[in-house]
Amino acid sequence: MNSEPFLPFALPDIGEAEIAEVVDTLRSGWVTTGPKARRFEEDFAAFLGDPGLHALAVNSATAGLHLALEALGIGPGDEVITTTHTFTATAEVVRYLGADVVLVDIDPATLCIDVAAVERAITPRTKAVIPVHYAGLAADMTALLALAQRRGLKVVEDAAHAMPTTHAGRLVGTLDSDATVFSFYANKTITTGEGGMVVTRDEALAKRIKVMRLHGISRDAFDRFTAKVPSWYYEIVAPGFKYNLTDIAAALGLHQLKRAREFQAKRERIANWYGQTLAGLPLVLPPGPAAGDVHSWHLYVVRLADDAGVARDALIERLFAAGIGCSVHYTPLHLQPYWRERYALRRAQFPHSQHAYERLVSLPMYSRMVESDVQRVARAAREALGH
Repeated sequence: MNSEPFLPFALPDIGEAEIAEVVDTLRSGWVTTGPKARRFEEDFAAFLGDPGLHALAVNSATAGLHLALEALGIGPGDEVITTTHTFTATAEVVRYLGADVVLVDIDPATLCIDVAAVERAITPRTKAVIPVHYAGLAADMTALLALAQRRGLKVVEDAAHAMPTTHAGRLVGTLDSDATVFSFYANKTITTGEGGMVVTRDEALAKRIKVMRLHGISRDAFDRFTAKVPSWYYEIVAPGFKYNLTDIAAALGLHQLKRAREFQAKRERIANWYGQTLAGLPLVLPPGPAAGDVHSWHLYVVRLADDAGVARDALIERLFAAGIGCSVHYTPLHLQPYWRERYALRRAQFPHSQHAYERLVSLPMYSRMVESDVQRVARAAREALGH
């Protein structure tokens, strides 16, 4: 039996500043969406460094994706293309709106959406595409945005893994897509516990998202209750949703955002340690970013080589027995009952995602890890693989 303490797959990195800000929020009397949520939006836009961006805080990236697609007018009869190799949230928001999902395969090297497969999947019903920056590595946005412009498609980036990632020297969130959606879930590169952010340059899109994230009310509650002349009156202009971010969550985000580059540097160092300690094992290690670009290293995903001699599930069991937490990102959507049955999907349609899924394992990756933790994971992997 392993005597060492269990090494978790992920842990948040919460400091005293975050704790003090949350306490201050609790004492302030304003715990739902208010001044700190607004500050978080302003700080996030400033972090991205593009004065033309609107940043809109929401209670999850799922909510953000839903709001972005709704604001773009996606609805029944439309098709939205995305990757099969993602969490179901990326696709389910399309079904919320009564539109259809078209799943495509991935690039076998990056595990990001295959732009050529996107082009082959376009039909007269196609209205939008949702690329996923898998594990924190940017998808080929240059090619995808060129395709979208050529074919008249909207682009909503699922950037749940991509804070702060760059593509062609530009931060994800500042590219030429219609909207970009970030996640601040507990295991993400910065966290608010639950939460997300939608960013867009389109003022009309931002206005619609702002209204729809809180019941379709024409004015923010914060504006109504803090005006110099208080106004109780508001109008419901649409059947909106309940997607606002609380000030308690935003309090965490204010300080997590300040540490985003510090966290990325730590994750990159951990990824480099993994690269050194896992070298020589029958594993395909994750690709780094293009020269001059930044990978957020939200996940560290390895794949068993074809000659590894150990099945993926057996490797996970052996790592868990050694006290190492790990996960699988993801069971592709074409294998999930709902998506498989609704669209009559077959494994053979997605050979690259299927091949990766059968061999991949996400190893522990979080900013609080130290070099000895990585060495412990590598030692357990070496033993599990018979090396």
